[in-house]
Amino acid sequence: MHMTSQEIRQAFLDFFESKQHKIVPSAPIVNKNDPTLMFTNAGMNQFKDYFLGNETPEVPRIADTQKCMRVSGKHNDLEDVGRDGTHHTMFEMLGNWSFGDYFKKEAITWSWELLTEVYKIPKNNLYATVFEGDEAEGLVPDNEALEFWKQYLPEENILYGNKKDNFWEMGETGPCGPCSEIHIDLRSEEEKAAQPGRELVNMDHPKVIEIWNNVFIQFNRKADGSLESLPAKHVDTGMGFERLCMVLQGKTATYDTDVFTPLINYIQEHTGIKYTGSYEADAKTDMAMRVMADHIRAVTFTIADGQLPSSNDAGYVIRRILRRAVRYAYSFLDISEPFMYKLVSILVSEMGGFFPELKAQESQLARIIEAEETSFLNTLEKGLKRFDALEPKDNCIQGTDAFVLYDTYGFPIDLTRLLAAERGWSIDEAGFEAALREQKERARADAHKLVGDWHVIKDGEEVEFVGYDHLTIENAHVLKYRTVEVKKKPQFQVVLNRTPFYAESGGQVGDKGLLFFGEEKVPVLDTQKENNLIIHIVKKFPENMEISVKAEVHQSKRQATSSNHSATHLMHAALHHVLGEHALQKGQDVDDKRLRFDFSHFQKMTDEELQQVEDMVNAKIRENISLEEDRNVPIEEAKQSGAMMLFGEKYGDAVRIITFDKDYSRELCGGTHVKATGEIGLFKIVSEGAVAAGIRRLEAITADQAQAYIKSELDELNEIRQLIKSPTQTAKSVASLQDENKQLKKEIEKLRAAQASAMKGELKNKVEAINGINYLAAKLPLDDSNAIKTLAFQLEEEIGDAFIVFGAEVKGKAQLTVMISKNLTESKGLHAGNIIRELAKEIKGGGGGQPFFATAGGKDASGMDSALAKAREVIA
Repeated sequence: MHMTSQEIRQAFLDFFESKQHKIVPSAPIVNKNDPTLMFTNAGMNQFKDYFLGNETPEVPRIADTQKCMRVSGKHNDLEDVGRDGTHHTMFEMLGNWSFGDYFKKEAITWSWELLTEVYKIPKNNLYATVFEGDEAEGLVPDNEALEFWKQYLPEENILYGNKKDNFWEMGETGPCGPCSEIHIDLRSEEEKAAQPGRELVNMDHPKVIEIWNNVFIQFNRKADGSLESLPAKHVDTGMGFERLCMVLQGKTATYDTDVFTPLINYIQEHTGIKYTGSYEADAKTDMAMRVMADHIRAVTFTIADGQLPSSNDAGYVIRRILRRAVRYAYSFLDISEPFMYKLVSILVSEMGGFFPELKAQESQLARIIEAEETSFLNTLEKGLKRFDALEPKDNCIQGTDAFVLYDTYGFPIDLTRLLAAERGWSIDEAGFEAALREQKERARADAHKLVGDWHVIKDGEEVEFVGYDHLTIENAHVLKYRTVEVKKKPQFQVVLNRTPFYAESGGQVGDKGLLFFGEEKVPVLDTQKENNLIIHIVKKFPENMEISVKAEVHQSKRQATSSNHSATHLMHAALHHVLGEHALQKGQDVDDKRLRFDFSHFQKMTDEELQQVEDMVNAKIRENISLEEDRNVPIEEAKQSGAMMLFGEKYGDAVRIITFDKDYSRELCGGTHVKATGEIGLFKIVSEGAVAAGIRRLEAITADQAQAYIKSELDELNEIRQLIKSPTQTAKSVASLQDENKQLKKEIEKLRAAQASAMKGELKNKVEAINGINYLAAKLPLDDSNAIKTLAFQLEEEIGDAFIVFGAEVKGKAQLTVMISKNLTESKGLHAGNIIRELAKEIKGGGGGQPFFATAGGKDASGMDSALAKAREVIA
């Protein structure tokens, strides 16, 4: 039977719902609260806290499809995507989980039932692997899983796998356990008869592939490498959605499934180039189409989840992915105009039903991508000019030059090879690889983080945050602590059972303050969140970690931060009133000094609009509206209340609603806020600008900072009034001074021109005839570059056949000017730009220009005479 990709996804979710699993939405693809992970790269990421014991799940069984991204690692190098039929950047991971509930028996039974009875995969094409054990680790073979598989598969279809293939680990430390993979043999009957499928499992055969992995989490890996058993056993499974579609739709490549074909078909139709489905190395047009179809998914989903392309961290990865697609379109499909953004509508029509964040933001996503494409195409053009300027030694481009083209201008090495081949050049491939390796090693060193084991003092307790109601608490105690080494510097981390410290999240900075261990004070430098664990980063560990703790948040910093956060809510609502409902939050950064707020809007805000927003917020502050805070509201009830929800945020089953006047501002928010708007005191916008296409940024200040800003502005205004001796009508007085200044500048220019003109006669008398050239060299008493240039052009016109060299001190620096009649540049082969580069060495400087006119600057005016003498040698 043929199933569409939508039907395949829904069948998986329906199946596990029938097995009492709660179906949860995908977490955002951008990982905001896990410092160890930039993007969600597996279905289990959003459940890490359950596995680590930091939180208890509300239900023991969960299933979902998770948006994932992998762009690094052994099998996930970005440059490999598009070369074969199965590698991707963004993909969906179907998964089911048990948290201390069912274990191996049910996981194996249900995976068999779904694959063979729902998806109707022929049973004899399936193989299972189980862990063979590891003596060095003291781990026995997973015979329990083997016995369960024997109920469904003949023993020759069950294989033992080693630790590399069949023992899953979250990272260097943390939960881990044996896993059981399910593989499928997609070969023809003739191929199967020639060689049994069991011999090809985990051998990288393109038609004998893994489709599902059942992980049985039963151990914890400690920092010293040892394993300890977990008190509760968990199941974590993952099945690649695109690969499953390939199997069920009878294809040999994921790009041939209906997940990708609508995108590839659109590219075919609009370029007039046919997609042949070839994976040969020289099938560049096919590869370009696969790259475009894959990358538009990664870019669109991440932007939809709130990550804009930028020059650092996750934003830089997105920019690299989009630029790679644009490069391939440019190089192999002859697309020199923005094109990728047109694919957004195709993606939305295919996936917008299941992922509503795409549909809701379709036009904005397309605009952001189009602007990025336009910018990069300009960079590509500059890169081509850079390539044209290369001077290969022995017709070989240096590896460092190829790397600069790759790193600065986005040229893949393929494109540089193509351009080089057209000119009969080669590339120093080893030098390029060395430069690439060096860059990767630098990046790894920058990101190096050594995480120690948690030293557990009290186990089994969850962390309680009490900071909405209290800034100081007594009788807390340490649950655990550890040392983390970041860039070779130790960082000390402490977790308390109860804490008033707000951990950085939702764009609000973490609290600072003090922990008191008896009489000993320990400063809290920052508070961070790792998944949902609140971590206090302290200056040092206390001498006694086991006594009760008094925790005290820095009150004035918290108050100022809360003022700024509440002001963002008032401003967000004001933007909706002034600009329209489309002006939705796209990011914020709030601390005790200022607030920064990004929102969707397609043009610069006018001064009038900014004033309206500022006035509206200050009016709400003066109304002194009381905070209405509703905690633990069921998510469906929150939706019905009309509270604003943001794309890219992960909301739980219960949420917190912050309201300042139910008819004005109501948002879901986990941050800290003032008790009434009057506490904000004053709101002042200090800047407005663009962040990306369709995204604007406002920066504003409140309370003491706003008051200090206005005082500073008024002090400066009073200073100006005193300087211009005009206590009133200051702007008019300054405008008058500017007009007067312009007039004086014009008069100075006239005087300089007259001075230069007066020199003309004197200079003409110095002209010498040398080898048919009218040569003139002189030091000028002028300090204006334009006047010198005008004089040189006038003299050349009047003298003819001229070679003119002037030296002068302009604004304290030595300057040389060379002017050559155009007929001499042709008949005598003279080139002002080349000549001046040599002359500039005498004044310790540099310069250049056209064949007939060039200038140079330098720091050594004492070399002017020797420069003029050297000029004479050129024609003597």
